[in-house]
Amino acid sequence: MVNRRKCLTLAALLFVSNVVSALDLTELTVEEKRIDKAIEAMPKVTSRLDSRVKQFETQIVKAKNYTALTEIVIRHGSRLWTDAVMAFSEDGNYEDRSLYWARLKMAKALRLAPAFKALYQVQQSKLVTKFELLTRGQSDIDFNRNADIKILLTGFDPFFLDRDIKQSNPSGVSALYFDDVYMSVEGITIEIETVIVPVRFADFNQGMIETILTPYVKRGGVDMIATVSMGREQFDLEHFPGLRRSAKAPDNLNIYTGANDTNPLVPQLNDAPLKGPEFLAFSLPYKAMMAIDEPFAVNDRRTVTTLSKGTFDAQALSDLAQQTSVEGSGGGYLSNEISYRSILLRDKYRPILPVGHIHTPRIKGVDKETSAAIARQIKQMLIAAAKVIH
Repeated sequence: MVNRRKCLTLAALLFVSNVVSALDLTELTVEEKRIDKAIEAMPKVTSRLDSRVKQFETQIVKAKNYTALTEIVIRHGSRLWTDAVMAFSEDGNYEDRSLYWARLKMAKALRLAPAFKALYQVQQSKLVTKFELLTRGQSDIDFNRNADIKILLTGFDPFFLDRDIKQSNPSGVSALYFDDVYMSVEGITIEIETVIVPVRFADFNQGMIETILTPYVKRGGVDMIATVSMGREQFDLEHFPGLRRSAKAPDNLNIYTGANDTNPLVPQLNDAPLKGPEFLAFSLPYKAMMAIDEPFAVNDRRTVTTLSKGTFDAQALSDLAQQTSVEGSGGGYLSNEISYRSILLRDKYRPILPVGHIHTPRIKGVDKETSAAIARQIKQMLIAAAKVIH
């Protein structure tokens, strides 16, 4: 079993070292500047976790130095995640947005705190990084129940919020739904731990995905990794993720990469281009998962796009030899990229580990009934996968 404190220490060392030095960390981000609009549009949602937010805001402004700031970030950062998981369980309303907006409120308070502004930038970077990881559940990953099958699942924040400030994300809902779940099915015990990652290109470039996943892939702490995001009309199991970004869409900071379908770009890792094949293959037990086809169909999606061949269905990696990726099965955005990065880690450290991406049916705005149905179907898909793995 991987010790979660050691994982958090490793995360801090890996991720903080890659924070972009040109950023002014005392300036509010585009995400944080949306807070007032969100409060006006959905006051109950944005205030659900305000008890934790208010405690943090009161204490952070009184902090006098780096040590005090760090203690407050650690105390309230990890508790925000557990508060959100508990509220999700108690309310039963399949709500992921309260955590997202509470995190941004606290991040804003941290940036505006006088003691934070007085720090060296490297200290600011460490605090912001620590805060992000804690509030996203990274330090809460703890496979401690001796289950037969241990599953690590990732979800995403809401995104495209300038289109609809009320947007929810079924993958974030699923992450809150599954966190610290333990179940026994037909004699097999299954334990699930989760994290939620940002929809921000910079965090991927700086190695957040590798920071979170590497300890569990490298040291054998999990039996399966499922990355999840919102996608198309049905469930898609993304068979062949591609290396490059090509989506024209912005991230949650309204950053555009400049990539497109004629100029697909390789993302960064540790201030250098991410190194890997143009395409990789996922290894989830997809046939068993596809059998869980209610209420939504589950597809083994093999559609890819390359510069020379255009869009086609690949049957094997050999079909993709000598090709330049434009879109993987999961597209050309961060959903495809988290799939690629997690499988790249698998190939490096544990080639037999089942790893892959699940695209959920999409929702418009917020649709709690559909999000609940999606989470319940993912549960059955994970159980089906666990039976095969076991």
